[in-house]
Amino acid sequence: MLNLFFAQHAQAAVDEAHWLDMFLDSWWFLIALILPLAAMLIIKATFARWNKVRTQGGRTAASIAREMLDANGLHDVEVIRHPGKLSDHYNPKTRTVALSDSVHDHDTVGAIAVAAHEVGHAIQHSTEYAPMKIRTAIYPLAAIGSKLWIWLFLAGGFLQIMNLIWVAIALFSFGVLFQLATLPLELDASRRAMNTLSSQGYLVEKEVGGARATLTAAAFTYIAALVASVIQLLRLLAMTRRR
Repeated sequence: MLNLFFAQHAQAAVDEAHWLDMFLDSWWFLIALILPLAAMLIIKATFARWNKVRTQGGRTAASIAREMLDANGLHDVEVIRHPGKLSDHYNPKTRTVALSDSVHDHDTVGAIAVAAHEVGHAIQHSTEYAPMKIRTAIYPLAAIGSKLWIWLFLAGGFLQIMNLIWVAIALFSFGVLFQLATLPLELDASRRAMNTLSSQGYLVEKEVGGARATLTAAAFTYIAALVASVIQLLRLLAMTRRR
């Protein structure tokens, strides 16, 4: 019985390793690796398209962001200009909604969608949205892990120290967890943005579709990055199995 037990578990380990090898050697694995690049191209193309379509209201993204913040009692959150393109973000430490040069003063569908999305993050912060608190808790380890994991992994391989390799994989895993926690934040911020833009009349009906397309493309970049990171984690685990 004992021999049968070990034999079954040994075969299960072989089958699992075989599954990983087949997974990592398949063609779609290569396709998945280029997903982040494809997602970036899609968001750039989508934003470029809808950032040429001016809204009937004619209001700038910055002014609408300011009004949305005030409507939610966030008078202390400042709307600022940030250099670059698609560099828009909300900074919870400085409590600022930073809008890029291609968004701040523009009255286009794409610009207003992006600005409303960042306001959504400010609202999440003010309401202590649970996924944001989880991501904030993970961030320190994810930040450290993103810088150190590759060096520890290489050192562990060179010195043949498996414990060091496992530490590297654990650090990399925190980055994957951070991306996983980020995804619901981004989807929720887009949902809040679309609800406000459509219900408060900032966009007319034919403009809502463009805003949704812009935010959907943006969400795809986070999904693609998460998929690529999960595959990389599987690849690291498979490499460790082969040692």
